[in-house]
Amino acid sequence: MQVRSLLLVVFVLMAFAPLAPRPDFAGLYRDGPHLEVDTRREGDSLRLYLRLPSPARLGPGHTLRLTAWPSYEAKMPLWQDSIPRRQQHPRPVAGGDMRLSFCIATARVPAGAILQLTTAPADAKDDYQEPSTTTWLRLTEAVLARPFVLTDSTGQPLLRRYVQANEAFGVESFGLMQPVRWKRYAVTPTPALPPMTNPAAMPAGPRTLPLLDSATTQPGEPLRLREAGLYALRVGGTGGMPLRTLAVLVADNAYPALTTASELIEPLRYITTSEERKRITNTRDHKRAVDRFWLDIAQGNQRLGKDLIRRYYGRVTTANRLFAAHKAGWLTDKGLLYVVLGPPPSVRRLFSGEERWFYPDGGIDGGPITYTFRPRPSTFAPDYYELVRRPEYEMLWYAAVEKWRTPTTALTGPNVPSDLPAR
Repeated sequence: MQVRSLLLVVFVLMAFAPLAPRPDFAGLYRDGPHLEVDTRREGDSLRLYLRLPSPARLGPGHTLRLTAWPSYEAKMPLWQDSIPRRQQHPRPVAGGDMRLSFCIATARVPAGAILQLTTAPADAKDDYQEPSTTTWLRLTEAVLARPFVLTDSTGQPLLRRYVQANEAFGVESFGLMQPVRWKRYAVTPTPALPPMTNPAAMPAGPRTLPLLDSATTQPGEPLRLREAGLYALRVGGTGGMPLRTLAVLVADNAYPALTTASELIEPLRYITTSEERKRITNTRDHKRAVDRFWLDIAQGNQRLGKDLIRRYYGRVTTANRLFAAHKAGWLTDKGLLYVVLGPPPSVRRLFSGEERWFYPDGGIDGGPITYTFRPRPSTFAPDYYELVRRPEYEMLWYAAVEKWRTPTTALTGPNVPSDLPAR
């Protein structure tokens, strides 16, 4: 009888407990400093590595809080906790950033759960996700099982899945150091097609990727991959450790930034015709040709031309950093919308795994419009999303492109292709 009474009290408390507001994930797609996270399985624990951007605030009013959710749309968490200062192992780094490292029991985080980490003040607006203080981590089977982490040249966690060609990085395993077997695959870096493209007319991707070359490095030996491309790192095999695979994008030059004139041409395909790109490509001086393209749009106004260049290629760089997968971020479906339409003002993540981007004034006659992305995970791109394309997007897309191409409205009036201000 007492047990029944206790259960009844628990159910009543749960029924009247305040529900968490539905989070808006748009903040996580803002340009600027982001709280970064990576993981490594260590026996019965999952170690989390964090990098807090400057100014890194911890302590009174800025507790490191963890919340485990059964899904992105869940109204009540599985559990909530905070990490005591003594368990965070804080380490300041250059520029005012802060690195943290701590463990949680894997029994507390079942596969499929969503982990929210935040250093925001407890009274912060809960539905808005500030990227410098909040990050989310989807705990897939692969994330929970991977017993190694990528490190930079100083031995610190890399916290990204891309490196520059010839950049030195390492693989740090839990327990015995493990050999790394890498394979480089041929991937055609095709750009995303416009959102009104008929899915049936889209070319099917290859069933298998051609293998270009491979090699094995000794345990603890740093890697320096000289050729750009998509690599699969297979780690393990020593001391009975199972083999685990992690995909890494190796990019040319200063990725995610664009630094060469030839790199500046390719992203123009989203707002130019094939004839225009051919004319720019066939010009001897690519830098001058790209500058001339934007200066013509600005009708000779150099200030406007420079502002257009800053905005457009700034979005390309941010897309590269946010959406890097088996190809550069600007080539992905999310990158396509991000570059042309700008960061989404509102983002919802659904229980089904879908993600919806809302633009309040991007529809017909300035009304709202929604774009839906569906997860298409693979070994090489576990966080890849594919845009649900619809024919009704055609006029909206051409209108968005025209905002970049119309001199009289390029940087003035309601059609300005602006980025959202920081919150």
